[in-house]
Amino acid sequence: MKQTRFDYTKNKDIAWCPGCGNYGLLQLLKQSLEELDISPTNLVISSGIGQAAKMPQYVNSNFFNGLHGRGLSVAAAIKLANPKLTVIAEGGDGDMYGEGGNHFIHTIRRNPNLVHLVHNNMVYGLTQGQASPTSPRGFKTPVQPEGVILEPFNPLAVAISLGAPFVARTFVGNAELTKKVIKEALMYDGYALVDIFDPCVSFNKINTYAWYRDNSYVLEDEYDASNRMGALEKAFEQGPFPLGVLYKNPEHKLTIEEQLPVYAEDKEPLYKRTRSVASLSTLMA
Repeated sequence: MKQTRFDYTKNKDIAWCPGCGNYGLLQLLKQSLEELDISPTNLVISSGIGQAAKMPQYVNSNFFNGLHGRGLSVAAAIKLANPKLTVIAEGGDGDMYGEGGNHFIHTIRRNPNLVHLVHNNMVYGLTQGQASPTSPRGFKTPVQPEGVILEPFNPLAVAISLGAPFVARTFVGNAELTKKVIKEALMYDGYALVDIFDPCVSFNKINTYAWYRDNSYVLEDEYDASNRMGALEKAFEQGPFPLGVLYKNPEHKLTIEEQLPVYAEDKEPLYKRTRSVASLSTLMA
């Protein structure tokens, strides 16, 4: 039976501020899953801590909430344990690029077949307004009253430089583009980063819906996403920011699951193998 968005819906109160971009992204994610007919029982969403990291609790599927910044590493482990699952790692820019920055770098190197959704609102929302790794210079917060002095982290440039095979950015205010990009990421065979401009209306009064709209543009249809160096140039554009799939490797890059000897002959997940159960029983005896 084909899935509908109601199959992904939980009857649970949502603890986000009114107007938060996460509401729109939650609906777009569920619509994407519906249109691709991905079964909730075959889906796992992993996250760390933060406002964005609450999203798995509002989707009727398997999920894992871990420590701050660890959602991506757990997602990679889940995919390794059962490559047949559809796995999504999601969280905010602080969670994924700050506390989880080291995991971000090394997950790209491993290239697991999973989707990495990052809610980028350029602020720490859960802890009420501190600067995040992507906050622009001059951004004033209760902790940085004179304004941010650090260079903003550029996740797209880092990802492309490290060889990530699929790198995209979108804006939740552009619903059709966001859904299109998420679906393309879900269908991609390999690590797929989707950085999503997702306004925090409570603690970031600078980077608003209007600001993201006025400071971004959609890549033209003629844009060549297979050109890695061209994509890297686009990743450094910040006035305005390009939206869409910046880079998509035209050749298949082997995932870590494909290169593991344990899956070379037997494609079944480890827990389904009789000899694995027997070995485990021996160890526990």
